[in-house]
Amino acid sequence: MAKKQKYYVVWQGNNPGIYDNWADCQKQVVGVAGAQYKSFDSLDQAQQALRRPYSEVKGQKTLRDTMVGIDENGMTVVRQGNVPGPELDSLAVDAACSGNPGVMEYQGVYVANRQRIFHFKAPVGTNNIGEFLAIVHGLAYLKKHQLKQILYSDSVNAINWVRRKECRTKLPLTPQTVELWNVIRRAEAWLQTNTYTTEIRKWDTDHWGEIPADFNRK
Repeated sequence: MAKKQKYYVVWQGNNPGIYDNWADCQKQVVGVAGAQYKSFDSLDQAQQALRRPYSEVKGQKTLRDTMVGIDENGMTVVRQGNVPGPELDSLAVDAACSGNPGVMEYQGVYVANRQRIFHFKAPVGTNNIGEFLAIVHGLAYLKKHQLKQILYSDSVNAINWVRRKECRTKLPLTPQTVELWNVIRRAEAWLQTNTYTTEIRKWDTDHWGEIPADFNRK
């Protein structure tokens, strides 16, 4: 029986990166004080792991997990494994911020084909605010268009804020942030005056990779 292919991620070593054989990986870590490395069963797993700090990955078992990718036509595909994949007929939201606070934006993306559904940008904000507003925007959009899709977010904090119907940010109200605060208040008012049946789910980044609405700035 042929030996199963392994991929090795080196976070700290002579040349950090991904290696497809132990011999090359060994050259990067042997004799290096504090070397950080780990093996994975697939290239997808290795690529996802390299994007995360070693401290988050080192204690996890190597999984034959489900990964989400994009085919040659730009459609989302699920590579089946031991972990169920996401619902493709769904809406995913995410936010990004250049600084904290800094220029903030969020977007909503249809998971199946990665089509952007909505986008918002503010000159000053935080990532948590963006994640919160993205979920509320997604809820309002799905309700307006009477869509029964699941809404995915990768932010536990923002999901909890939405459930409490309050944006619990510490961003001060200043002349530079007043317009964003008006948006926050409208979002909170929407939550307080509307009901919705949309199921909000946490995107399983560990098994599925980055959420489709990610801005790819990591």
